[in-house]
Amino acid sequence: MEISTPEEMEQHLAAVGVALTAPEPAEGVLCYAERMLTGFGCDGTLRWARRWRDLRVPRATGQERRLGSRGGHCDCEVFLNGWTLREDLWVDDEDGAPTWPAERPPCAGVGPRSSQPCGNGRPWRRDRW
Repeated sequence: MEISTPEEMEQHLAAVGVALTAPEPAEGVLCYAERMLTGFGCDGTLRWARRWRDLRVPRATGQERRLGSRGGHCDCEVFLNGWTLREDLWVDDEDGAPTWPAERPPCAGVGPRSSQPCGNGRPWRRDRW
């Protein structure tokens, strides 16, 4: 593809951005948000959770409220306060302490109309604090 004008370059870059940040088929909101956080970081909002919702289930208008009710007021807080991987998916670090694996397991998937996380995640238990 030959790009000859600034407008064509802008269109090309916009298309690349859309492709890089598109949810994968059947990818759940938490798997998507974690993948986007790894690649692009957190901006202090629910940018990635909101993008997933807007593209996959735009009628799930209560998603941000549900994430916030578990302490997830931005994408990274979703994992700091709200959800984590199931323990059977964790690995031991060099000291033998359980931790998230460096390479995440594939998303367990969700249905096309589901706004729930896939089966890889589980809510943090409040009694752990």
